[in-house]
Amino acid sequence: MYMKWLEHLKTISHHKKLVMEHCFKVGLYYQGITHDLSKYMPAEFLAGARYYQGDRSPNDAERKAKGYSAAWLHHKGRNKHHLEYWIDYSATGDHMLTGIRMPEKYVVEMFCDRMAASKTYRKEQYCDSDPYAYYEHSKQAYLMHPESQALLETLLLLLKNEGEEAAFTFIRKNVLRKKWYKNRTGH
Repeated sequence: MYMKWLEHLKTISHHKKLVMEHCFKVGLYYQGITHDLSKYMPAEFLAGARYYQGDRSPNDAERKAKGYSAAWLHHKGRNKHHLEYWIDYSATGDHMLTGIRMPEKYVVEMFCDRMAASKTYRKEQYCDSDPYAYYEHSKQAYLMHPESQALLETLLLLLKNEGEEAAFTFIRKNVLRKKWYKNRTGH
């Protein structure tokens, strides 16, 4: 158990460091510093150490073992860069769950998180198309606001087709400064 605990600590710290570096490159300093701090809380850390595998999220293993992941439920409820944080009942009163539009800074942090997760788990095999491939594999299951999903997809495709620096430049110039959603809708 000791080795799994130590390896899990190394993995989440490496991931957090990468997200921080990515966030700093686009000017999201506070988010870079505070990203995923809940992973160090006992509710998440202990489960992460217990179900650690090294090549994917321990939440998957916990989910398979127990039928749900208590660590994930804790995590997504405290971290605004996860699309699941932004799911609520529709304001129309029809009792349907819906994705709420995410502020741009959280979509950008989600982009940085996905890139860092791919780098962490794929290691030297990582390439800029990995985060988009993961997105493509899972997107049909997402309950995400269309504008937030369009922004995430734009960033992932930009990373895939033009690389990290092009994506970071686009974020600095077109997303965080000019308010992506206003430009898309004209409002």
